[in-house]
Amino acid sequence: MTGGADPDSTARYRAEAGSQEATAAERPADRDGAADDDATGAAGPADTVVAVEGLSKRFGSGPDATTAVDDVSLSVERGAIVGLLGPNGAGKTTLVKSILGMVLPDEGEVRIDGIDARERPRAAYSRVDALLEGARNDYWRLTVRENLRYFATISGVDPDSVQARHDRLLDRLDLADHADVAVRDLSRGMKQKVSLASVLAGGADVVFLDEPTLGLDVESARTLQTELRRLAADEGLTVVLSSHNMDVVETVCDRVVIMSEGRVIADDTVEALLGGSDTHEIHVTSADFDDDLLATLGDQFALATVERRDPGARIAVTVDSDGLYALMATLRAHDVTLDRVRTVEPDLEDVFVDITNGEGRR
Repeated sequence: MTGGADPDSTARYRAEAGSQEATAAERPADRDGAADDDATGAAGPADTVVAVEGLSKRFGSGPDATTAVDDVSLSVERGAIVGLLGPNGAGKTTLVKSILGMVLPDEGEVRIDGIDARERPRAAYSRVDALLEGARNDYWRLTVRENLRYFATISGVDPDSVQARHDRLLDRLDLADHADVAVRDLSRGMKQKVSLASVLAGGADVVFLDEPTLGLDVESARTLQTELRRLAADEGLTVVLSSHNMDVVETVCDRVVIMSEGRVIADDTVEALLGGSDTHEIHVTSADFDDDLLATLGDQFALATVERRDPGARIAVTVDSDGLYALMATLRAHDVTLDRVRTVEPDLEDVFVDITNGEGRR
């Protein structure tokens, strides 16, 4: 079988990684069995699937050198879905490619299921798959079903043995009616769904997904989220997911790692990050808001929006706990009658902007 992937495509990376079948001594585990202690080296907790220690990567040399990843350490437990966020240039892509072995780090260690990825890459990456944004992740001359069978095969899996899995993926991602259509003849959104299905086709233990909902409609994105949660809960799939879509990350991820300037600046559960923000957006509606009072409030507080009404206005104010008390005191001092007050709890995007000091997402 032949494909139309360019040399830098993820499909080519996956084919090369999957075709380098590990020897029996190098295999981390049978798919239905426990890992061999001698093979894995028994490094770290048994439930740690991805372990990164002191990873650094620099590009260039001398005064023009750029440090893309700066002494990053993190671990990912089996069955977890971890979101990786950061502004543009934060080092996320370099970190992921370093973990995958696509970029050689200058310092540090990567272990997959306890196996040192630099010393024994074939064994370490035999259970890993990836979907990277901007790369061609499938072979477009093949049909949808042929792609699933091909990537299952290079993962060391008999495609006939996972036919039910493929049928389920095709059905859940609304690809069943296009199973025998060449990928090159599909729309961008459909191609993205094929890429997702083929990444999951071989039953990899760990998958890295970069912008997995790109090009998907709302219903398809929700279906993907449900399927990822099911695979993590039922089959122990481990996912590292990077996305612009904060709603997707907040909904599907157990934990979020935020990077800035090559370093990890936050690493916690979604619940802890949301609960740790001290800022709130307060919406206040009153017929007593006039131009002078609005100007006074604008000088004293961070007014996110001002919506003029007749009479009065509705304002959105970003405050912390102390600021909330000060706002209410100011409104009382000006004899403002409150028609409506509503607190808007921060979402993951608010937390992200707060942590990264307002830098752009990614």
